Amino acid sequence: MMSDHSAPFQQPYGGAYEQMLEKVRYDGAYPTREKAEQAVRLVLAGLGRQLTGDERVELAARLPLEAARILTAQIPDTQPLTGWAFVKDLAARTGASLATTRWDTGSVFSAVAAYAGSDLITRILSQLPSGYALLFGRAELTQAA
Repeated sequence: MMSDHSAPFQQPYGGAYEQMLEKVRYDGAYPTREKAEQAVRLVLAGLGRQLTGDERVELAARLPLEAARILTAQIPDTQPLTGWAFVKDLAARTGASLATTRWDTGSVFSAVAAYAGSDLITRILSQLPSGYALLFGRAELTQAA
């Protein structure tokens, strides 16, 4: 009988995380899985710095384990960023262009939304400052001036 200790060497991540990376790779048209994983790590860490409370806990519970670890390893910022500031912050951390970073964010948030479900994303969006709905591929609900 084979021991379970050899399993991590056969597949570096759990199947659910592999599927998430493949979804991001496909949706984002990344040339390699590594590029998709870089985007996932960057964006989930950024989201982990923005999200607090029940929504953070619930999202982590719905994501694949490896993705949840990336999210929850971050300490939330005391000053949440708007959606645009979030993209600019991620771009500054990587040196990537704003357009590339915006693409990465949308690609990863699309996968996150698939795991989270519509109701949880709605609650997350109500907690975050303005600008995140568009990053999640939704219309931004704004108050009329």
